[in-house]
Amino acid sequence: MTTTPKRIAFIDHDLENWHANTFHRIISTTLAARGFTVSGCWAQNAERGRQWAVKTGVPFIEDAAALDRMTDHYMVLAPSNPETHLELCRRVVPFGKPTYVDKTFAPTIDAAQAIFALADRHGVALQTSSALRYTNVQAVVAAMERDSLRHMVVWGGGSSFGEYAIHPVELVVSCMGAGATAVMRRGSGNHAQLLVDFTGGRTAVVNVSTEGKTPFMATLTTAAGTTHVPVIDKALFDDTTAAILDFFTAGRAQVERDQSLMIRRILDAAEQPAVREGLVPLAAASALAKAQRSG
Repeated sequence: MTTTPKRIAFIDHDLENWHANTFHRIISTTLAARGFTVSGCWAQNAERGRQWAVKTGVPFIEDAAALDRMTDHYMVLAPSNPETHLELCRRVVPFGKPTYVDKTFAPTIDAAQAIFALADRHGVALQTSSALRYTNVQAVVAAMERDSLRHMVVWGGGSSFGEYAIHPVELVVSCMGAGATAVMRRGSGNHAQLLVDFTGGRTAVVNVSTEGKTPFMATLTTAAGTTHVPVIDKALFDDTTAAILDFFTAGRAQVERDQSLMIRRILDAAEQPAVREGLVPLAAASALAKAQRSG
């Protein structure tokens, strides 16, 4: 019995990026048995988008309505250009189909809320995540007794704080939940550290190094002791892609919206000068960020 492939359209700022190439490869090969195909694509940078389309054999469709007729689901990529995500979502969300938005979801909490509001207006299932939501660390936490995790320390690297801090922050929030209450940032230059308080006296430390190679890892502390858990990254994007396909199959978000918004609030707070002076309640840091944007 032959089944009709479930079709995904890639929407991007510039399709020639690692995420577009990797997601396309995994959907087409490693996870081909899931029955999905990349049926079309579009990019704001049309010239490079057309080049990517020729390279991959994925049709580049300029007309949004024509592309929509060729797809069942959307993946909004642009992993290095989150400032384009709201505009890209405005292009496809009104068609009413499940939409995945790549990391980093949005450049500010205001933009993040606007994307979710757009999805709600059109009744669209929409979710976002970093690949660090789908690791062996979460599996260790899931095996613990409920609410037993008291303290977490994570490490991550990347070329810049702005683009890569999302990964260790997502790792923390996916394990500890959306109950962050206060943030402090310390360190300088290529080495930043966030101290994050959570409800119930729980705490986390997020280390972000943009110099040298820092593999992702975590320590998890409960009343019983502390466990060191290096992130096994061999199948990280396979598992991330599988989770996206799970979302499309379910037709409803598999990631809690409160967590996605909390991640953005923490990242917003981390950019405020006040959090370099001491621990600042997250609500106050958010207000400072909002005032800075409007001023």
